[in-house]
Amino acid sequence: MREVAVLGIGQTKVEEQWDKSLRELAGDAALAALQDAGVGRVDAVYTGNMMSGSANFQQHLGSYIADWIGMRFAEGLRLEAACSSGSAAFRTGVLAVASGAVDTALTVAVEKMTDSPANEITAELATAADAEWEGDQGLSFVALNALVMRRYMHEYGWQHADFMPFTLNAHANGAHNPYARFQKAISEKAYLNAPVVCDPINVMDASPMGDGAAAVLLVPAEALRRLPGARVITVLASSGATDTIAVHNRRHGPFLQAAYLSAQQAYRQARLTPDDIDFFELHDAFTIMAALSLEASGFAERGQAPRLALDGEIRPTGRIPIATLGGLKARGHPVGATGMYQIVEVIRQLRGEAGGAQIDGARIGMTQNIGGSGSNILTHILGCS
Repeated sequence: MREVAVLGIGQTKVEEQWDKSLRELAGDAALAALQDAGVGRVDAVYTGNMMSGSANFQQHLGSYIADWIGMRFAEGLRLEAACSSGSAAFRTGVLAVASGAVDTALTVAVEKMTDSPANEITAELATAADAEWEGDQGLSFVALNALVMRRYMHEYGWQHADFMPFTLNAHANGAHNPYARFQKAISEKAYLNAPVVCDPINVMDASPMGDGAAAVLLVPAEALRRLPGARVITVLASSGATDTIAVHNRRHGPFLQAAYLSAQQAYRQARLTPDDIDFFELHDAFTIMAALSLEASGFAERGQAPRLALDGEIRPTGRIPIATLGGLKARGHPVGATGMYQIVEVIRQLRGEAGGAQIDGARIGMTQNIGGSGSNILTHILGCS
């Protein structure tokens, strides 16, 4: 297998983009990545998306996006893995280049959510749960996460306010990200007084939806290493794992077994341990998921992630900085595109292009993208040399 490197990145701001169609949004990110890479043609275009068929009445994104960006006749596929669709597209590109099947792979992820009524989007998000055992009982995704959070608090004795540092950290970091939907730090009072969405989850525990697209162009690393003085960012690990789609069928209670398995696979591939990771772009769709991801990935003992946050260890100067450019909470969560945003944000950090959110000395970054309520989880590790 060939070593895979990143040549170009692109992204759009996450917001309500009423003046952009689905293909224009994806095209903006894709063309920005091509321009960044200085490349005019690619062998393949892999697009991640969750809900274009219902929210935008458009399927067949493999051809749809390739045609729009001038890559007619290139291979084109659409990957769907709920909220982890972006990482699924990226992993597909990594494997294609690593195998030698293609030499240039453009991985794009896009979601356009705000054109549809909120109740329709809520119903569409619920299709990532078990339709018969969860959806038919009226469970929305926020309700599922509320049940998990309530169980976690019961088992480990935490109070709702103990999750506040996850939100405060994300918004403080997002203030330095021009692509983030929310670019303003928030106060403890704002968190504590936020309206409850589904007890114990309040508005400040939940990430906002939005429209957005991100893209990464992948090539064999050997080509870049021949360039004098080149700073090469390579994919050190790419792994995925699944768990039961229904939360109640899991054996380990409030623990993300799929995250644990995918993280362990990634560490083995990269020959690294959690101590080697400089920062972690996790899937903080809800604050409880931030806690569970930290624990499953080996950065905190089971039931102790809130302590890590309360002690300031997740901040930019802490032991394991997370959500360094705002995470899902401040950047926004255009579901099928979120995983690609995480990858782009890691690359920005490794390039030293994160501005006021830059992590000093960052050389190895990790992402973890959660599909469903923990049923499909992909982990990537990238490093620079």
